[in-house]
Amino acid sequence: MVESGQRDVIDIAYDNPDRPRVGIEALTFDALKQRLKSSVARRPSRLDFHQLVLVRGGEGTAMVDFVQHPCTRGTLLHLHPGQVQRLPSDASGRPADLDAVLLLFTPDFPPPLPAARRVLDGFGPVAWQLPPTDFGALDRATAELEAEYAALRAAKTPTDLTGALLRQLLGALLIRIARLPAPDPAENPVRDDDLHLAFRRELERSFATTRSVEDYAARLGCSPRTLTRACLAATGRTAKQLADARVALQAQRLLAHTDLPVATIGRGLGFSEPTNFGKFFVRETGRTPGDFRRTQR
Repeated sequence: MVESGQRDVIDIAYDNPDRPRVGIEALTFDALKQRLKSSVARRPSRLDFHQLVLVRGGEGTAMVDFVQHPCTRGTLLHLHPGQVQRLPSDASGRPADLDAVLLLFTPDFPPPLPAARRVLDGFGPVAWQLPPTDFGALDRATAELEAEYAALRAAKTPTDLTGALLRQLLGALLIRIARLPAPDPAENPVRDDDLHLAFRRELERSFATTRSVEDYAARLGCSPRTLTRACLAATGRTAKQLADARVALQAQRLLAHTDLPVATIGRGLGFSEPTNFGKFFVRETGRTPGDFRRTQR
């Protein structure tokens, strides 16, 4: 991983110190803590790669996009590129004492599997607390990846076959994750709804220019009512709620990791008046933009 400094959030780019040309790395949480400076480990960071964390023991709390996630044995975290995180920490804010394995991989490393795409597209859950059966299956799959990666590190002349095997093992692990039930039974019961996913992808491209359900429905060739029904079935939230939540998340990210004035952030997200942006942010987060920024720093 390569760090690039900003004032509060550190951008971390994928950089495999063992095999620079391999798009996956397997390491323990202890190894990661040793690699990072303590000042970096305690600060929020934003990744340009995927990070899977499977906790085998210990306790801590991770922050992902300003939501706290308790970490204990059986916790699975999946961080997507662009998300803001703080490494699992203890009550004092220091990196937690966890027995955990991390899989870091670039967006183009997994094999092109439809089931894996649903895990990788960024619209699924961030954290699961796995029951023993699911934890055992994922732990075994992860251990096999660890073993193959260790063999890759040890090989003087690694072969393409080892890289291909790692890619397929990762694909199998992602399919196992795709089979997991949603952490909240009411969340995302229809995980492969085409219209909902098409909307989420269009929202990622256009959230800074429009939050209008009518605009998105027109682009997708359906009625606003049909689009809202699809979003409710897939997530329990309306299309308008999803659009507003995405804009609020971007506002939080910009407030946390840039020094841009609040008014500038609001204009960049489609609000012509700072007061309208302030009211929107309070409604979505329960805090004013200034209070949120001060809390993060």
